Amino acid sequence: MVGLKVFGQPASTDVARVLTCLFEKNLDFQLVRTDTFKGEHKVPEFLRLQDPSGQVTFKDGKQTYVDSREICRLICSKYGDMGNKELFGTGALERASIEQWLQAEAMNFDPLSSELVFHLAFAKPLGIMPDQAKIERNAKKLSVVLDVYERRLAENDYLAGDEFTLADLSHLPNSHYLITKTERGHELFASRKNVQRWWRAISTRSSWKQVVEMQNEYHSLE
Repeated sequence: MVGLKVFGQPASTDVARVLTCLFEKNLDFQLVRTDTFKGEHKVPEFLRLQDPSGQVTFKDGKQTYVDSREICRLICSKYGDMGNKELFGTGALERASIEQWLQAEAMNFDPLSSELVFHLAFAKPLGIMPDQAKIERNAKKLSVVLDVYERRLAENDYLAGDEFTLADLSHLPNSHYLITKTERGHELFASRKNVQRWWRAISTRSSWKQVVEMQNEYHSLE
């Protein structure tokens, strides 16, 4: 599997999502940190592969992909017999449930949590005044989303059933920032016992711990 390469930074939520999936599947890969490509040090290969958003690029042999959720689906489908075999379900019904929650994450959870993380944790350090109206609006909407999760997690250990899957994995990057970097986000999770229990279960997985270590390692070198 030496042909697998991830271009990006572990701190990026898209990159973190892909790295976690690769660790779950026990796949060997090379991480090419894009911050090392500056000025005259940029290489033609990276310039050809770079995702327009600048967040993540995945190369498998001669094939190149740039959407983190599609990359995770691809990894699970192509390397189904490797590592965690339950990650994308083992049957049509399981996969349908996983897809349902992947869509919920991409369409509902991700936009709201991203806005909150930016305005609560990163706006001021970047010299930008946090938009309080956006904070309140997104916090209210995310509360509604998490209420749905709370009811679902009262019935199952994880979103798509009783096994950890891509549906849960996809929530890890934004949830991590929301919970560890913002008091508001921490409270949104902590005030819902099933959501909090779920978060503890998914965030203590070895795959995610390895990604967090990579993020911390990078920051310690800055």
